[in-house]
Amino acid sequence: MNERAHVPAGTVWTPEGEVPAAPGVSEQAVIDAVSTVYDPEIPVNIYELGLIYAIDIEDDGAIKVEMTLTAPGCPSAQELPEQVRQAILSVPGVTRCDVEVVWDPPWDPSRMSEEARLAVNMF
Repeated sequence: MNERAHVPAGTVWTPEGEVPAAPGVSEQAVIDAVSTVYDPEIPVNIYELGLIYAIDIEDDGAIKVEMTLTAPGCPSAQELPEQVRQAILSVPGVTRCDVEVVWDPPWDPSRMSEEARLAVNMF
């Protein structure tokens, strides 16, 4: 008899037995995590700067992020994607995070939130 056939809804079967299923990862929790990452040259978080183009959340807790940088020669090109990845991995329920830097469409200041524009006096 298959032991998994009697697992109640809302639980997950593991070799150790049944455990409550982890709640899904919310988009807001991921956005909140990403919002803790700041561009070192601009006193605004990268989400408000408009550097995050897409957040894809899978049912298994895997996250895929497409982000860009303010310019191809950005001195933080190595650190920012890794900081985003680490911030997202700290969200409960996240199992994996892949961050891809994309250049299309190119970033421009129109992608900034109103709050970000006010913070850097671009209004």
